[in-house]
Amino acid sequence: MVLAAGRGERMKPLTDTTPKPLLEVGGRPLIGYVLAALAAAGIHDVVVNVSWLGRQIRDALGTGADYGVEITYSDEGPVALETGGGIFNALPLLGPAPFLVVNGDLWTDFAFASLRLDDGADARIVLVPNAPPHPRGDFGLQGDSVVRSESERYTYSGIGLYRPEFFAGSRSGRFQLLPLLLRAIDAGRLRGEVYRGTWIDIGTPERLAEIDARMRRSTPPPTGA
Repeated sequence: MVLAAGRGERMKPLTDTTPKPLLEVGGRPLIGYVLAALAAAGIHDVVVNVSWLGRQIRDALGTGADYGVEITYSDEGPVALETGGGIFNALPLLGPAPFLVVNGDLWTDFAFASLRLDDGADARIVLVPNAPPHPRGDFGLQGDSVVRSESERYTYSGIGLYRPEFFAGSRSGRFQLLPLLLRAIDAGRLRGEVYRGTWIDIGTPERLAEIDARMRRSTPPPTGA
């Protein structure tokens, strides 16, 4: 599942008229790099959730054939359901097996196909070293178990592998993912790993311009394979 429903408040005014995943770097929309990387990793069936300016995303991506994937859209209506609610809303489209979730506005060369879930976990998330604007991070690690920690914390990257059971007890509507992550931590059922390769949260117009300039200097795009 590729998350593409948010309004992208930090990217205003660019996102007043263009959904954030369609903002371009190197002449290609951000979400296009994610979709191509998923295809390169052997992941071809993709659910994309849409809300803010969702028609633009549908029109731009179509079936996903240009990126080597087949897209099913999960339409959340005029008000996005936030991350937790958006994934829960899409569960009927995702099936009974563990599924990958990726933010649609990331710039990364993380190998999506490398994620695996052990039998004792409901999810495995990818963490990255902290950076502005989130210097305190989100979670700690003990081995590969994600823990609540006040030191040696890392930032959730927006990449994770989830079982449908992770969302047990949830109800339709808007809700964040964080309470479910904390519940899984407390139950000892959340695993994680730290990725120290290329990962950039393109959260501001300045960051977008920086990555665009890098691309136009012919930096190869991420592969995700």
